Amino acid sequence: MFVAVVSLGVAAPDAARKPVVIKPGVTVGGVRVGGMMSEAARTRVEAAFGRPIRLAFRDKQWRISPRYLGASAGIDQAVSEALRAAPRMRVPLKVLAAQPRIRRYVARLDRLFSRDAVDAEVLGVVRGRPKFREPQAGLAVEREGMARAITRALGTNNRRTALELIVSSVEPKVTPANFGSVVIIFRGSNKLALFDGPSPVRTFPVATGSSQYPTPLGKYSIATKQFNPWWIPPPDSDWAQGKKPIPPGPGNPLGTRWMGTTAPLVGIHGTPDAASIGYSASHGCIRMHVPDAEWLFSRVSVGTPVLIVAA
Repeated sequence: MFVAVVSLGVAAPDAARKPVVIKPGVTVGGVRVGGMMSEAARTRVEAAFGRPIRLAFRDKQWRISPRYLGASAGIDQAVSEALRAAPRMRVPLKVLAAQPRIRRYVARLDRLFSRDAVDAEVLGVVRGRPKFREPQAGLAVEREGMARAITRALGTNNRRTALELIVSSVEPKVTPANFGSVVIIFRGSNKLALFDGPSPVRTFPVATGSSQYPTPLGKYSIATKQFNPWWIPPPDSDWAQGKKPIPPGPGNPLGTRWMGTTAPLVGIHGTPDAASIGYSASHGCIRMHVPDAEWLFSRVSVGTPVLIVAA
């Protein structure tokens, strides 16, 4: 007796299924994953994304990790798209960048690398002319541009090339050419010279302090300007003891203009005593002919440097 055996079709076990691999030439966020299964591709993309970004400025280089910047990436979604992608397809990697943290980091870079411009400054007198400290340009980190560049670098996974710090030059506001007025008083020769930056404008005869009350040498500036000033007796001055204030008018010893300096009790002013001009005859102040003082008054400001030298 024969028994017929009928063969029934049975589905192949899961282990016999052909593994799903990503097609050749496919990339995820610039990372090659062709020929890989999902877990291997995920591991490779995670490793590439986690590598620190390289930054550079001149001769300095440093690294910063995406995690420190608060960045994360949609790796699972990108790998899933890669499994369905056609050969040589470029699958983008969506990066979620924590902009507040990136901006805080860029602000830190700004504090580290930016520097203020240095304006020109009068240092002294050389050969009868003002000598200036040369201005220097400053530097500022371009915060918006740098934040965008870091965000792009996180998304491309390109860690081979250092990201250059984006900076701009900050030009000084004050240069010798636009410095403005500088007053030089030559005590020995009783002359006052006005300069426009390094360029001479006009020279005047003046009276300076006597040997008993010499005009002090040094670097000062205009501290105050008064039109038709009162003369007030200087306190604690032996020569002014018992004198009373004198109002504006023809007999005022300050003339019609007063330019007080940061040297104590020393100013530049007109004088009705025209015969003293050209001599060391004052109590320390710099006397000028009244019209000359009026001319100078209109061309200097509070803060104008006043250099007094022995020449």
